[in-house]
Amino acid sequence: MLKRTILIENKFSITAKNNQLVLKSEMKESSIPIEDIGFLVLDHNEIYLSIPAMNLLVDNNTSIVICGKNHLPNGMLLNLNSHHIQQEIFKNQIEASIPLKKQLWQQTIIEKIKNQGQLLEKITDSKNSFVFLASKVLSGDSSNMEGVAAQQYWKYFPQPNLEFDGIKRERYGDYPNNFLNYGYAILRAATARALSGSGLLNTLGIHHKSKYNAFALADDIMEPFRPIVDEKVFEIMQRFDEQELNTAIKAELLQILTRTVYFKDEKSPLMIALQKTASSLQQCFTGNRKKIKYPVLWSLTDIE
Repeated sequence: MLKRTILIENKFSITAKNNQLVLKSEMKESSIPIEDIGFLVLDHNEIYLSIPAMNLLVDNNTSIVICGKNHLPNGMLLNLNSHHIQQEIFKNQIEASIPLKKQLWQQTIIEKIKNQGQLLEKITDSKNSFVFLASKVLSGDSSNMEGVAAQQYWKYFPQPNLEFDGIKRERYGDYPNNFLNYGYAILRAATARALSGSGLLNTLGIHHKSKYNAFALADDIMEPFRPIVDEKVFEIMQRFDEQELNTAIKAELLQILTRTVYFKDEKSPLMIALQKTASSLQQCFTGNRKKIKYPVLWSLTDIE
């Protein structure tokens, strides 16, 4: 079932009644079935969210995303008890061998580089060497082909209506970094939700391992999906003159969650595809699969 994404940017009281999320402001009151909500994005300093409502949302595996003063997602609340064999899955994940983790990271970076190359070909209408770069990724990406590809990718990423090409990618950089950062944060929340739903521990990554990172696994698995955000930001830059992260831009970026991606025998919205990818990763940890199931981000007709 395709879940809804709810963005709250005004002063609201959020409670629950009869399995409905009740949204109340000074001007109006409305309700939404909790089972329909996949993501609740809270972006206002005076939002009240009741504990019963919070618990019902978590029981539904809804990802609650809290934004900071800069209006960028700053934290997430996820279900930590969403699978019937949670302890067994945690055990398999914790005991995963270093060679397995290196192989999974190699697969992940190969997919990321291929997707970056496909997006560049799509928006520049010219061939590039990203398939070759992907073929050079070693176990654990020990030669850092991810970094080599990133340098080329952002160097040639077009900026519509500007006199130069390329983007200086910075975490706290100027436009369009603010758009990219918001999109990546939403993608991260969606990935974390899918991993949690498959019984996996987001804190324990296959490559990212900072002691300060509570979502290391989400940061790993979202990598091949990043070009979806990049494509959306490129589209926004073509259609909008604004360089500030306003409500319209946020609404556009939230659309990535329902964007269609392609598996071998089916197509799927991104939020559903992430669940399939997370489930395949869980099977890799249990020894039932050897490869993570990543989708193709564009159909052949999209690329052509």
